[in-house]
Amino acid sequence: MTVEQYITTKVTMLDTPLIVLDFETTGLSPAMGARITEVAALRVVNGEVIERFVSLVNCGTRIPREITAITGITQAMVNSAPRVTEVLPALIQFIGKDALAAHNASFDNKFLLAESTGLGLKPQHQHLVCSLLLARRLMPQRPSYKLGELARELKIRFSGNAHRAEADAEVTVHLINHLSQTLRKQHQCSKVDPSLLCAINRQTAAKVPAFLTSQRSGI
Repeated sequence: MTVEQYITTKVTMLDTPLIVLDFETTGLSPAMGARITEVAALRVVNGEVIERFVSLVNCGTRIPREITAITGITQAMVNSAPRVTEVLPALIQFIGKDALAAHNASFDNKFLLAESTGLGLKPQHQHLVCSLLLARRLMPQRPSYKLGELARELKIRFSGNAHRAEADAEVTVHLINHLSQTLRKQHQCSKVDPSLLCAINRQTAAKVPAFLTSQRSGI
């Protein structure tokens, strides 16, 4: 099996390219020995996915039964997958200097950094956007901000199984598009880019309306 990379052509709500990333892993923390088992990185331009990097990953580690029950990724699947020494350099090259986004981005970013550091590599992305934080800021008082719950509320369908990297990344793309559209239509933001989304991430939900007003007025 080789690293799967393929291209689709279409169009999005953001003004600049964004890489939407999702990892499946053996656990919650690389500091506790968890490793990646699957990655999906989707390059989004003007709201549409134009390029994809998708691969299972062999880190030479055991997959707990409870993780297989959640993701459907088996030991046999990763044993025959490309090794992390092949996947990570290709992934970092694919991301380049584009902005990075993920749902609960701190989770995916800590695995990206841990796996990269282990190979003596350094990611070059310029921004890190968290769609979970964005949803909290722009869709306050929801009972849950889990990706599946937000997808259900917004009627976003999973094209594959939830808790698989590509399917989760695709739903995250739709969620970011929805939030970007909210910024344009409800908050009259003429330009939506990763730097604005990161700035919103840093605000509390109560301060977001005033912050966006100040951005429109140039204050």
